[in-house]
Amino acid sequence: METKRALLAVIISLAILLGYQYFFIPTAPPPPAAPAGAQRVQPHETKTTPAQPPAAPAEVAAPQAPQEPRRQGRDIKVETNLYSAVITENGGGIKSFKLKKYRETLSPQSDFKQLITTNLPSELPLYFTWGVEPDKTWVPVFEADRQRVTLTDGKGEEQLVLTSRLPSGLEITKTFRFSSNDYRIGLRVDVHNTSGQPLQGSPYLRLTGRPFSSAKSARFLFNGPALYLDNSLREVKPKELESGGLTLNGQIQWTAYEGHYFMLGVLPTVPDQQSVRLSVGDTDKTTILLTENAALIPPQGRSQFEYTAFFGPKKLSLLKAMDHNLAAIVNFGWFDFLAKPMLYLLNFFYGFVGNYGVAIILVTIVVKLLFWPIAHKGMKSMRTMQKLQPKMAKLKEKYGDDRERLNQEMMKLYQTYKINPLGGCLPMILQIPVFFALYKVLLLTIELRHAPFVLWINDLSAPDRLYLGFHIPYLGGLPVLTLLMGGSMFLQQKMTPTSADPTQAKVMLFLPVVFTFMFINFASGLVLYWFVNNLLSMAQQYVINRQTAAED
Repeated sequence: METKRALLAVIISLAILLGYQYFFIPTAPPPPAAPAGAQRVQPHETKTTPAQPPAAPAEVAAPQAPQEPRRQGRDIKVETNLYSAVITENGGGIKSFKLKKYRETLSPQSDFKQLITTNLPSELPLYFTWGVEPDKTWVPVFEADRQRVTLTDGKGEEQLVLTSRLPSGLEITKTFRFSSNDYRIGLRVDVHNTSGQPLQGSPYLRLTGRPFSSAKSARFLFNGPALYLDNSLREVKPKELESGGLTLNGQIQWTAYEGHYFMLGVLPTVPDQQSVRLSVGDTDKTTILLTENAALIPPQGRSQFEYTAFFGPKKLSLLKAMDHNLAAIVNFGWFDFLAKPMLYLLNFFYGFVGNYGVAIILVTIVVKLLFWPIAHKGMKSMRTMQKLQPKMAKLKEKYGDDRERLNQEMMKLYQTYKINPLGGCLPMILQIPVFFALYKVLLLTIELRHAPFVLWINDLSAPDRLYLGFHIPYLGGLPVLTLLMGGSMFLQQKMTPTSADPTQAKVMLFLPVVFTFMFINFASGLVLYWFVNNLLSMAQQYVINRQTAAED
């Protein structure tokens, strides 16, 4: 029975660590079915000039397939302290967006991180059409009021105005607002009906995204559309869109294409009149189409639409400043209430030591001190249990055929020596939520991306590898920190009191090998936490062993 329990413990450990993403991330409920005509309910409020509309409003005429721009426009460069962007007059979308505080790779010579992963004018982020869906109209060519926007000299805010006159009689004016030290971008779109008849239609704002990284590890992390719908986060896996896409209606505070560390997000001004249509294409392309209720614009009338875009890192402090619950996109799952204080503590220590590896060590020490009394009691209980093994063996020999009597005698023995048979397991059980909370922090927070520790550990968000000048199959380099973690776990098992059952002891000694293989591809920051935690546990066990020996 003891052997079976030990084997069960190993299986449970494997299930917890390998099955975490599956069991511990809440599955979003299926979206409510969109009623027919849900995108064309009460008319959008418009600013109109006095006019007598004819009896029947006209729809905006358009081609039936996407068309390239009729002439080539210019590229307008935007420079701020945080990013370098390019807005094209061909469609008025954002053609390039590079983050100046982040690079593509660890190399200091690598380019700044690029967030735009498509080059078709009709697929560029913040591409806008009115009355006709983006795939069914000509790509408009705008005329910008300036050739360059520069905000690197401390200026607060600048505007870029683009205007296009369409064959339908619509005049579309897009006004971008940029700030020198802010990732948010303001967008106001004015639609002016210069024709002699009323036009009816809806606004369409498009985001198209692909994974921001081609690294193999990115395949196992969420890349795709997300939105804050009816006061809850909804992340839609691309597989959910393969059978024809998905339309979501309700109060939409924001929608975004998100990757592991970065995002392209849009926040509409009127969240309760929005609808989002999601679809996927080839080469991991995901399209997000944000639209509003239909509006009627009379002759010489105007309609105005406002949005705020956030193109940048998924850094919790920045997202909280945006409000509109944008910070919910950093999804720590069930252990959010533990993860956020740990992130705060991690950044607090980093502010003093300037090294996230050292900050992780300090966080580990704080967590260990918090659990010290419980862990101390559990270790003493295990030590006492080890002393009782001869007495327990005699009871098993005497009452082996009478299980009920054996359990009664065992309980008397526990009561006599005032021990809890589960006391040794309690510290581990209590640390599981803390482990997963810290795991999520180290996995998701951009602070650890490309953050160095010491020597060969130059990226705490990546697996630990020491390259020796030759290639190691499957690994590439030697996982030194992971091997040290496994070794410390083995020594900890040797120091920890166990039962006299040799089979169980061998199974428990095999557990460090299992953990070492599981941790090989974990972020080195998480391995560092577990290694330091093992060292502190060994020190604690050493103190308890000496105290117990002195008492004997």
